[in-house]
Amino acid sequence: MRKGITWIWGCLCMLQGMPLQAEDSVGMQTAARYPIVMDKPAPGFFEGALLGNGGMGVVVTTRPDAVCLHFGHNNVWDIRVTENHQDKIGTFAEVFRKASLLPDSLPSIHHDKEFSDYLSLTADNYRSPYPRPFPCGTLLLGFDRREVELLGYSLDISDGVCHISLSVGGERHELLVYTDMEKDEAWLVLTDGQGRPAASCFNRLRVIPDPSTPGDIPRYRVWESGENRLGFYQELPYSTVQPRPEKDKAFALQVYAGQRLERGQRTTTLGIKENLADMERYVPSSREPFCVRVALREGMVTDVQGRMVRDLEPSVEEARKSEERNRGVWKRYWGCSSVSLADKDLEEIWYRNLYFFNCALRPGATCPGIFANWSYGNIGTAWHGDYHLNYNTQQPFWVTFSSNHLDKNLVYADLVDHLLPVSRKWAKEYYGMRGAFFPHSAYPVEMNLHPYPVPDWGWEVFETPWMVQGLWWHYLYSGDTDFLRRRAFVPIRDAVLFLTDYMTRKEAHGEEWGDDRYHIFPSVPPELYGLQPGFKFNYDTQIDLALAKFVFKAYLEAVEILDLRKEERHLVRDVRHVLERMPDYPMYESEKYGRIYVSVPGERDEIVYNVPANLTHVFPGEEYGLSAPDSIRQWLLNTCQAHQNEGGNDIVFLNLQKSRLGILDLETFKRQVRYATLPGGTVTDAVLQIGGRYNDLTDYMYMGGMGVWFENFALPAVINECLMQSYDGQIRLFPNWDKASDASFRTLRARGAFLVSASLRDGEVQPVEVYSERGGICSVRNPWPGCRVQVEGLVRGNVKEGAEITFRTESGKTYILRPLEGR
Repeated sequence: MRKGITWIWGCLCMLQGMPLQAEDSVGMQTAARYPIVMDKPAPGFFEGALLGNGGMGVVVTTRPDAVCLHFGHNNVWDIRVTENHQDKIGTFAEVFRKASLLPDSLPSIHHDKEFSDYLSLTADNYRSPYPRPFPCGTLLLGFDRREVELLGYSLDISDGVCHISLSVGGERHELLVYTDMEKDEAWLVLTDGQGRPAASCFNRLRVIPDPSTPGDIPRYRVWESGENRLGFYQELPYSTVQPRPEKDKAFALQVYAGQRLERGQRTTTLGIKENLADMERYVPSSREPFCVRVALREGMVTDVQGRMVRDLEPSVEEARKSEERNRGVWKRYWGCSSVSLADKDLEEIWYRNLYFFNCALRPGATCPGIFANWSYGNIGTAWHGDYHLNYNTQQPFWVTFSSNHLDKNLVYADLVDHLLPVSRKWAKEYYGMRGAFFPHSAYPVEMNLHPYPVPDWGWEVFETPWMVQGLWWHYLYSGDTDFLRRRAFVPIRDAVLFLTDYMTRKEAHGEEWGDDRYHIFPSVPPELYGLQPGFKFNYDTQIDLALAKFVFKAYLEAVEILDLRKEERHLVRDVRHVLERMPDYPMYESEKYGRIYVSVPGERDEIVYNVPANLTHVFPGEEYGLSAPDSIRQWLLNTCQAHQNEGGNDIVFLNLQKSRLGILDLETFKRQVRYATLPGGTVTDAVLQIGGRYNDLTDYMYMGGMGVWFENFALPAVINECLMQSYDGQIRLFPNWDKASDASFRTLRARGAFLVSASLRDGEVQPVEVYSERGGICSVRNPWPGCRVQVEGLVRGNVKEGAEITFRTESGKTYILRPLEGR
């Protein structure tokens, strides 16, 4: 598939004495086996090929008469925000008092008119159409169907090059399309059947501003320079109500063609001549190689205007340089970790989703929202395309740890920094408490108010510890104490401050509870119940307890690591006191399934979940897993058996929980992924059953048309957990794997900053390699039960025995574990 572009680059390298690209890495070679192929025109957004450099995203669609590139960018948003009713929202104490007075007999809180009106008022700001991702326009290349036929495309996920196949006068041509991985640019190069640069087969070029552009902001301005440069400039005002020009942003989409473009006319069905559209031009015949360069500029108004004057050269040589840089970027990316699996379906899931993940985010760019950097019209704007902190925002970053892409988690750390000021403000002014309370929904724009201060999902307490959990994981997997000190400790401490204040309120502790526990009250389980009259299902939810315990323990450990005992002694005392008096996880005695965990006290075994909220102490709480005591493990297995899930928010979450318990059926997992996979290769949120929020008239794929679900790029994390686990500090190899299926992996990351490589062949684990980045104690569950183990790399005491192999490591050193004959 790459022969065309490689031939061009090879010729140019020989002419200039430049070396050819080095041999692909194993990971890059394996990724190349899984192109996304469409053997026909693919005009729909979700049939298109996804490209991206982590900031800019491009969807390449193909029509029978044209090729279209739809542009988006993580940094480009309609930045206006509605923050009305600030004087009417009140405080938590005031709203809690009103909620406490609602009669228990009401069917719901909406049946009290005064409270229902208040709920509507607090949701009013969120009903505004902005903020939202702002699509950045489309480049269209048209051709005469009498001379050119669109055959299909093949997207090479190893290097991000989309090969569009065309029949030109009966001869095969390829249009190569790719994004520059270091600059917000896209390249289009046409080659013939021998891979040589080819003259244009296109007769029309058009730049189209997005059709969903609001009418209440400044109209785009056409940009034209010379005979081969065309595009537009769009301002994005900070506010249209109270203008602040110094805060306005903008973007520009600029197309640089390698040949002259001409104005002209077309004939309508009435036989009348009409001029081409504003940014539409004919592409006259030329012998010059067809090459187009597209630049997307974004930022503050003055910055964008200044950068628009730059002249870019759309030459095959410049395209070659971009492609060479790209291959280096992709080679380094695939070199971070790799898997080689006999099960090719799982291997494909792993590589494809890590490809999409790299296209979707990069350090320095805005953290992607629900639908990342791909948008067109209203696609990508549901729920504002924002941050939902009840799992959607956290989930995609789960893959960064075990897959050894920690640099990507810095994007998440930046998001925490962005949200911290408004979260502190809300904790202080709304709750009257210390620390920070993170919002249910949030935007990548300037905020003075929680976007969704509604006392249902807006009262989900667990979102605060959950938001900072990824910072602690970053430390655990990297061993980077500087990151812990500079980036992680303060947000973790803020979450702990809020939780201790919230749990030690008189309403959450005391005689009326009939115990000495500190309760999390009120709160709301994820995607269930909402706020109830009498607070029926609004206290001590499993996920609240699990994540509160997680962050309390993380804080206490961080204090020790950073040697802050003296400075933190008062808060440490309070945390330990509360931690010792946490409520037990809610349970239910099921007649059919036995003793099971439930998401909240009072829940039974007939509930249909959305988020798998009754297994959160397994994950993300990480309190239980393969090492759970036998009695608890049985309850966990009972819970899994009883669990019903409506689908949509489970495809990564629930399957990861099951893998942590070693009970994930990988065949079932593959079938679910196949069911939810769209034509373009991404996995959507798909409905599985009725009984919860869905009924027999529900379109089971209704979420598939909303956008590209960024969260599901975490699917490789599920596979990683089947290959290796280290959640409790002990490395377990192939804990959820059919030993009859060969598998190997390179440099998956374990807690303690260990990079682990292992293989399973003919049912036996082969010698294991452990690279220690930071030094420290390494613990490995003996992969050869009953055998002694030799640890190569230790100076002395290199023979270990027992179920747990533990040894001290040195920073920067590799250790090989081998079984010794005899028992």
